[in-house]
Amino acid sequence: MKNSGNNPRRDFLKASALVAGGMIIQPLSIPRAYATGSDEIKLAVIGCGGRGTGAVFQAFETGHNIKLVAMADAFRDRIDKSYEPIFGKYGKDKVDVPEARKFVGFEGYKEAIKLADVVILAAPPGFRPDHFEEAVKQGKQIFMEKPVATDAAGIRKVLAAAEEAKKKKLNVVVGLQRHYQDNYRETIKRIHGGAIGDIVGGQVYWNDGGVWVNPRQAGQTEMEYQMRNWYYFNWLCGDHIVEQHVHNLDVANWVKNSYPVKAYGTGGRQVRTGKDHGEIFDHHSVTFTYADGTVIFSECRHFPGATNRVDERFQGTKGTAYLSAGNHGVLTEYGGKEIYNHNRDNNRNPYQVEHDELFDAIVKGEYRFADAENGAKSTMTAILGRYASYSGKEISWEEALNSNISLMPDVLAWDAMPKVLPNEDGFYPYAIPGKTKVI
Repeated sequence: MKNSGNNPRRDFLKASALVAGGMIIQPLSIPRAYATGSDEIKLAVIGCGGRGTGAVFQAFETGHNIKLVAMADAFRDRIDKSYEPIFGKYGKDKVDVPEARKFVGFEGYKEAIKLADVVILAAPPGFRPDHFEEAVKQGKQIFMEKPVATDAAGIRKVLAAAEEAKKKKLNVVVGLQRHYQDNYRETIKRIHGGAIGDIVGGQVYWNDGGVWVNPRQAGQTEMEYQMRNWYYFNWLCGDHIVEQHVHNLDVANWVKNSYPVKAYGTGGRQVRTGKDHGEIFDHHSVTFTYADGTVIFSECRHFPGATNRVDERFQGTKGTAYLSAGNHGVLTEYGGKEIYNHNRDNNRNPYQVEHDELFDAIVKGEYRFADAENGAKSTMTAILGRYASYSGKEISWEEALNSNISLMPDVLAWDAMPKVLPNEDGFYPYAIPGKTKVI
């Protein structure tokens, strides 16, 4: 496979052509993306947890003639918990998912995708490469959540499928929603216009108290337990540097119009050390170096009770930038003069904007969105950070992307075993910087 991802020094896919969304405007290869003989758009959701359910709501709130026709999840109870509020709000006019179109298990996604014009891919990230590949193969318009993979093998699969999606003119939106958030769009547009000069450094953070735990239940197989607790296992989640911090690292790439060439870092398990916390770290500290020598410092941690911080700062040759999901966007010259301060009161919900713009393109029969390549490379940036923090070694982009270590189980079945298993005391092995091999 010829993989342009091996060259982070090339232009950032001509940067703003992708990152702002809606800039690639070409007619689709068929008159309407759904081409069903009517203006009804058939929707399927793969992965029926909170994010998948929320994405269905947002699709409906676009105001277009959309009908949910299929749902797929590994667990039947997840489908039921998703179906109830969706049907409860929208009823039979927008929800037509009989029992025969509720697909349970590891392979049901293929059948659900067949029935739809547009698919929402929101299962745990480890499954995303296969789900995306199948949706592209079947020629569907796609919304897929971030991150888009959990290891380099998955990234390579997504990059290959992204090229096929472009050839087929399939709109693909990835849930790195800061690209659809007004304060980020407006502030970074000014950064790219030279408002604070050349970017020479930055700091990005995702520090909070952590997430849920689902206790082990009697009779669960190891496969079911790990999937119920997918956040704590790398084959499913990628660690929180990949699952959450990818947002901030993606912003760094966007601001730099590039991807890092190497990373160095460390991390560990300081406060989240229980057997119910699987194999992931509770903190990562990584420095990413870009081709021009710029260093971006990255920090993410899950420390309950500690100060939370989720934002990004950048330093240019003429001034500084501050951005946050709380709708901040501030540019300041050195010396203190404010250049730009985004009006926080006029921001649209970026989760909704993602779907508004995607479905607008679909209804108009336009090819606008090719988010998958950037989604893959920003996810790869986070994976590179995990490789660096787990190993304690400096690792190049090329070394990381070409890693042959696959985290995915050899077999996906309820009685099959994942590659990482607990010891006799119920504790899972985890990485030791300086000793663990990651590539």
